[in-house]
Amino acid sequence: MAIFELSRDGVAKVSEVTFGEAGVRERADLQRVLRENVHIVSPDTLVIAEEFGDWEDSRRRVDLLGLDKSAKLVVIELKRTEDGGHMELQAIRYAAMVSTMTFEQVVHAHNQHLLSQGNTPDAAEAILRFLEWDAPDEDRFAQDVRIVLASAEFSKELTSSVMWLNGYDLDIRCVRLKPYRLQERILVDVQQIIPLPEAVDYQVQIREKNRKERIARTDGPDFTRYDVSMDGKTTLGMWKRKAIFFLCRELCRSGVDPEEINQLFEWRANRVWRGMNGTLNSPEYIAAATKEAEQRSTTFESRRWFCEDNELVQFKGKTYALSNQWGGPNWYKAMELLKSKYTAHKIEFTPTQAAEE
Repeated sequence: MAIFELSRDGVAKVSEVTFGEAGVRERADLQRVLRENVHIVSPDTLVIAEEFGDWEDSRRRVDLLGLDKSAKLVVIELKRTEDGGHMELQAIRYAAMVSTMTFEQVVHAHNQHLLSQGNTPDAAEAILRFLEWDAPDEDRFAQDVRIVLASAEFSKELTSSVMWLNGYDLDIRCVRLKPYRLQERILVDVQQIIPLPEAVDYQVQIREKNRKERIARTDGPDFTRYDVSMDGKTTLGMWKRKAIFFLCRELCRSGVDPEEINQLFEWRANRVWRGMNGTLNSPEYIAAATKEAEQRSTTFESRRWFCEDNELVQFKGKTYALSNQWGGPNWYKAMELLKSKYTAHKIEFTPTQAAEE
């Protein structure tokens, strides 16, 4: 697409240039400008950190790490090249790395960013104000990661990959930054090319329809029951959520700290066990959890927790309830983690051969 200058004498085509020809550097210029004007490529986004790499391999860094109004993390990758290189693969790797971040970790990263910009760090307040929250809510915070790719152009291979990945419930956007020279000025034409803005709602509906069809085709409801063994004792025909509850409860009864199990499941850290102060029965626990949730402007749904009297776990002056939300493939992953972490308890689980009618 060309840009033309309109004048009394007619129209003149504005010269297209590359960022390199315009003397625009990737980090010192393009990244700096977008850091201060992130809405250009990602509206309603707060920049949390720049050159973020708080992991073991610190050579790999996210150009800009953001947070949007729905409390999703946003990985923003920038390239001034003419084809975008392999930025989609790089961004997916970064998205996986940041996907386990907690509110506390994001606050720490934002504090460091504010300090580097010469600002007084008050990251927690800034984040809560941006989200319009009164208090942190780990159950809603950073439950998903979006990706924004910004480049002068994108190759056919890259755009094909992005559209295919978006069909499998990823949220990757490609924003083209096309530079032009008008006399001594550099103009930039900014356009989101994937997904097309006018087609976003339609594509979301199609993606959701395809997702449901895939589930119906390949997964369907999983009514498999399991025989679970621990410490030489076997319990037969357990539903999946009951199986993981059984293991977690028995481990705690044997002396394992529920908080240790919380951290074992890093994809849902601090959302496995919910602890309340005191030795509480079921009505007392539900009342305490409800009050705490109200103070955080959230809700406590007791139906989503194992919180009957015979299900609660007492540990070091606190009463814990285990989440009963264990659908999807992470159930098997969680069971394997328990088995490999607590080998002394000889944990085994196998599908029940003859399911009860």
